[in-house]
This record gives sequence, structure tokens and C-alpha cells, in this order.
Amino acid sequence: MTHVSSTSDSSDRYRSEYDLAPSVDLPHGERILRGSDLWERLRLAANASGARPLIAIDAYPGADLAALRAQVREALPDVDLFDAESAAIDGAALTAWMQANLTDDRVFGLLSHSSIDAFYDPTAVDALRSQIAERTRGGVLIGWGAAMIAPDADVLVLGEMARWEIQGRYRAGMPNWHADNADQDPLRKIKRGFFVEWRVADRHKRGLISTADFVLDLNRADEPALITGAAFRGALEGAAHRPFRVVPYFDPGVWGGQWMKSVCGLPEDKANYAWSFDGVPEENSLLLSDGDTVFEIPSIDLVLTRPRELLGERTHARFGAEFPIRFDLLDTMDGGNLSLQVHPLTEYMQEKFGMTYTQDESYYLLDASEDAVVYLGLKTGVDRARLSADLADAEAGLAPFPAAEYVNQFPAAKHDHFSIPAGTVHCSGRNSMVLEISATPYIFTFKMWDWGRVGLDGVPRPIHLDHALANIQWDRDTEWTRANLVDQVETLGQGDGWVEERTGLHELEFIEVRRHWFDGPVRHDTQGTVNVLNLVEGDEAVVESPTGAFAPFVVHYAETFIVPAAVGAYTIRPHGRGLGQRLGTVKAYVRGTRRGAGKAEGA
Repeated sequence: MTHVSSTSDSSDRYRSEYDLAPSVDLPHGERILRGSDLWERLRLAANASGARPLIAIDAYPGADLAALRAQVREALPDVDLFDAESAAIDGAALTAWMQANLTDDRVFGLLSHSSIDAFYDPTAVDALRSQIAERTRGGVLIGWGAAMIAPDADVLVLGEMARWEIQGRYRAGMPNWHADNADQDPLRKIKRGFFVEWRVADRHKRGLISTADFVLDLNRADEPALITGAAFRGALEGAAHRPFRVVPYFDPGVWGGQWMKSVCGLPEDKANYAWSFDGVPEENSLLLSDGDTVFEIPSIDLVLTRPRELLGERTHARFGAEFPIRFDLLDTMDGGNLSLQVHPLTEYMQEKFGMTYTQDESYYLLDASEDAVVYLGLKTGVDRARLSADLADAEAGLAPFPAAEYVNQFPAAKHDHFSIPAGTVHCSGRNSMVLEISATPYIFTFKMWDWGRVGLDGVPRPIHLDHALANIQWDRDTEWTRANLVDQVETLGQGDGWVEERTGLHELEFIEVRRHWFDGPVRHDTQGTVNVLNLVEGDEAVVESPTGAFAPFVVHYAETFIVPAAVGAYTIRPHGRGLGQRLGTVKAYVRGTRRGAGKAEGA
């Protein structure tokens, strides 16, 4: 397979069979219900509980409760309707209480460790509970926290929302939960969600996933969907024991390119696509399929409920119920440079933001034009005071920052791999297609210089110069960077039809990356830890179980897929359009958590 790196005509580029809507099967016989079937199913379940049954719909913050209440009134006119969120703390008081976590920064805050009780007035909760107890007929309690207010509800429904859908609603003008901030900068709304609301909501939801009678997909306000709790949990159990893909999403940006639009078959209505998350369970969704239609849930549900099977015992012991690896795509083909940036050191991350580990990362080049470069590390002998002063002048708009005087520019070619441990100045240059293989904390980018641009909203993108200067590792000069971070490829083993290489990351980073070239079957084994892979060369491959433990799983060029630790042994071989080709995969896992670590696997 040949990829054309043309910057003059994106239509010349190869087109992958990239799947924009991968799904996981529901257990056999389980169905997804919509419309009148949905409400009739809930009515029957409630009536089976006896007189005056109570349904509690605990909806994730961001759900359109007005639309949901209207649907309940129409479908179930003979019940009393209660608003769980009427017992919430006053919005202004809630915002004031959150301020220590929100800070005054536009992007960064401090992670909240609160529980949902902190969002509610105890007196109002007691009053609402009394109203519910005094009802004379069936009732429906709706809102985030419904399960906390009515823990003995006859029917518990968990209302789910995708993280990306919530962010889209913020951009469209939706305020944060009980906040008067509809017109606020979307970055600040997302910050409030990321550092406070979503943390508390996931903590609350984790206790409901195992007990919910039903799960409600609220991503389409006009057409919710319903599955049983048993189907939901069965699908998660199945996903934890087979390869799967999360649902990718794509977004335009000021530096965005044209490669993903062509190769991944994206809609043409966007001027560009700058980045994609295609392997970030904290942000992506899972689609559950009954064979006819799909049901969307946040993929974090799998991490929260099946962490040992998914991550493996050693990785779970190290990170808890967090998915530590992320794969995403950064497209600057026919676009512009990323911002010049640096990521925080671990102790800085812990002290300033409450995160336990930091944003180590790397750039793997899926494609590149002849003029492509990666900005990485400082040039030997740079003057620290002068660099800092020039950055300050650039931030003030006095003069452009002369990046080429201070930062190394290494030529970047297809399949090169650049390691970027925290504290290293870096950015991808224009005309590159980067597969970013990194630690999961993903918003902690300290921009130093953004090439004088403004965001798509016309507002200058945030620069965090103080944070950046506090984290730059000034000794990572030209010689050190070239010797430690640029394309450190080591052949580990080879056999009939395969070669295995270690391509990184640096010893300061916890992620190991292995690349396999192959034109026949290659044996892999999770060795007790989660594997995240991408097909970086070749049209199509199939992942199979030597024992038939899971159905064959087909992947296409540029697709990221996850192999849970519980899978153990698996093979990858060319398939379909990939037959007769030399294929390549990159695989990431947490270093030091594998049995037999350091050995070649393909033999």
C-alpha cells in the first residue's frame, strides 16, 4: 500500500476502510428500545413492583431534562413527576463553592474529590423525599442524583451521556449544571466539567452501574434509547474479553489539515480536521449493537466496572480505575504548525492540578511530506533569560517568537517515532500526520507560542508561559535530544514473515512501544496488561484468538484498537485487502507490568 504525501491535491491520498462507528455486540437476544416501546417497558417494570411504584431516572449532568420530562408526561400521564434537581444548592452558591477547584485560569483547575451530596441541600432533599413518600400514585423522579434522593426506588434507570456530546452542547450554548453561564467561553465550561462535574458524576455513577435496572441513552434528546441493566453489564463483560474499538471523533482547528478528511472518509463540510481521539476511553464512547441499531455509552464505563480484566492486575494496582494510555491523531497536512508547548513534570502535575501522573507523550509519523519537521528540545547553548524574554515579548504581541533560533527542528519522515517526556519543548510542524501515543492526561498543554494565531472562535488561544517556564528542562539540548528522543529503533527479534522492534518511549516515560512488520501471522500476548494498537501500514488485518475465545476482529489502516489484558494470547495477520502486503502495527503498553517483559513476541 502506498500513501501519497501530496500537499497539492488531497484527493490523491489513499482511502482507508476506516470505520467511523465501530460497535460491541449486546448479549444475544437483548434489544434496544425507543419511542413507545421504551416507555411501555418501564411502565411494565414499575407496575410489577406493586402499588405506587417509583421510577428513578438518574441522568448524567448535561442531559436535556426538559425534553425528558416532556416525554414522560406524554407517555406516562398517570404518574406524578418529581424533579430531583429542585433540591440542588443554589447555582451561585454552587459556583462559589467550586471556585477553589475552578481557579481563575481559562483552562486549568484542580481535580475535585467531592461526592454528589455536596451539590444538594440536605433540607431540600428531605422535603423532596417527603413529597415522594406522600404520593398517591406511581411516580417518576428525574435528574442527576435521583438515585441518591430515592435509594429505594422500585426501578432505577441510569441515564448516560457521551463526553463529546456534552462538550458540543457547551459550544452550542448549554450552561454547566445549574450554572448561569450559557454565554461563557466553552473552554471554561469544559474546565468546570473536567475538573469538577464529570469527576463527581463518574464517582456517583460507578455505584449505580452494577445495580441499575435499565440504562437510558440520552445523547439524542428527541429519541432516547433503552436497554436493560443486564444487557448493559453483559456488553461490558464481553468487551473486557475481546479486542474492541471506541468511537472516534474528529474536530477542526486552527492548524488542521486535510489528511484525515481524505484517508478516513470524513464529511467535507469542515474546512479541516485538526485532531481525532481514537483510543481515549475517558473521552470516547462505546456503541452497543443489537444487530439493527446502536446504543451509545461512555467508554469510561468499561474502565470503571471491569478495570482488572481490561487493564490487568499490575496496571490496575498502579493506576486504579484509569486508562493510562491514549492514542490520538494530529493532522497538519496542508495545515499549520501545532503550538510550541511543554507538558508538566510529575510533581508539578500533582501539586498544581491534583493529577497523579503527567502527560508524557510521543509522535509517531503515519505520513509526512518532504518538508516535514518536528520541533523537539532546545538548541545547545541557548540563553535561558533571552528565550524567556522573547517569549514574554511574543505573548505581549511585541514581536513574533523566533522559534527556529531556540528549538531544534528534526526532519520527520513516515514511520519515524519521536519521544517527548514531560518538560521537553516540542511541537509537530506543518505537513505531518501524527499518531500521538501518550499518557492519558490530555489537556495539560502549556502553550508557549502559537505563531500569532487566534482560535476558530476569533479569540487568542490560551498561553501559559509561567507554567511552561516552570517545567522546561533546559538541559535537553540538541545532542541529548538526538541521542535520546529521535527514532530510537531497536530490533528485538524476527522470524518467518515478521520483525519486531522497540521504537520507544524514553526511559523517563512509563509507556513501551513495539512495532511489528509482518506479511503473515504474528503471535502476541497481553502478558497481563492492556495493549493499545494501531495498524500503521497496510490495508487490513484480522485479530484472532488461538483458542477461539473471541470472534475474529478486523481492523483497517489508521484504526486504533484495544486488546484487554484478559485476552492473553492473540494473533494478527493480513486479511482482505491486506493480503499480499507487508503490514505494520504499533503496540503500546505500560512498562514493567508485563510477565516476561523485554522479550520478543512474534516467535
